Amino acid sequence: MAKVKFYYDSDTLSYKKIIVKKSAKIKKSVYFLLATLLIGFLGFIGFSYVVKSPSQIQLESELENMKLHYELLSKRVDEGTEVLKGIQDRDDNIYRVYFEAEPISKEQRMAGFGGVNRYKSLDGFENSTMIKEVTKKIDVLSKQLVVQSKSLDEIVEMAKNKKEMLASIPAIQPVANKDLKRMASGYGYRIHPIYKTRKYHWGMDFSAPKGTPVYATGNGKVEKVKRSRRGYGNQVKIDHGFGYKTFYAHLQKYTVRKNQKVKRGDVIGYVGTSGTSTAPHLHYEVIKGKRKVNPVYYYFNDLTPEEYDKMLEMSSQENQSLD
Repeated sequence: MAKVKFYYDSDTLSYKKIIVKKSAKIKKSVYFLLATLLIGFLGFIGFSYVVKSPSQIQLESELENMKLHYELLSKRVDEGTEVLKGIQDRDDNIYRVYFEAEPISKEQRMAGFGGVNRYKSLDGFENSTMIKEVTKKIDVLSKQLVVQSKSLDEIVEMAKNKKEMLASIPAIQPVANKDLKRMASGYGYRIHPIYKTRKYHWGMDFSAPKGTPVYATGNGKVEKVKRSRRGYGNQVKIDHGFGYKTFYAHLQKYTVRKNQKVKRGDVIGYVGTSGTSTAPHLHYEVIKGKRKVNPVYYYFNDLTPEEYDKMLEMSSQENQSLD
């Protein structure tokens, strides 16, 4: 039986029955229900922070496992990078030196990275820094592997062409020893015979009688022939391939034509005194890549060690050139 509640009416000095309206009962029930739901929700939230669900436990385990794999992957990428550095070092300092090829620059090996933030899409995650670092390492390693692979392909091709390259590199004197009067002037600063000023001499001058044969110092193709009464006079330039060219000047005449193929030891002209010259001689240059280099280092095929030492000593003297 429901309890009946009374209140004391001071006006009538009597107890009266408390009558509760139906709407008030409904409102009270709703408030109670809402309070119960709110307390239950807050309790669930608090409970979920204290006690993790099986799915949360599994997800956190997977994330921790993924982080561990990223760390292991980063370590393996670092190890692979170290191995690649060793290959790159041998490539530049052994393989390419042996085949006389230019080393690959650091800029070329690292090209394609930097500038635009290509890893922006990886921002916003809990382990973004780690993920970006590993991804960048893999990208760099992949790029370097491509460059190195192409380099090794070039080395293989150069190995196949080694015999041809050895026949093409300038390796003999352009004038035979028996025909030489003397090695008149070497590579480096010399006194110009006409202007009497100190000027860089980019080749070597071989003094010999007019009409002395001039030989191609390696296999190649004639790139240029020119007749002139000034400067270098009558001249021939041969492209030997593999980055080598040779230049022969002050000829009495030449016996080859442009685009003609020649072999080492072929006569390409004769010693003269054409152009700006003070006596019969051959001016001879060796070009490696885009640089004129000292020809004295390219006579290893026809000089004995004693003859080479004497040639080296004579070419180092700062005397007067003939052109």
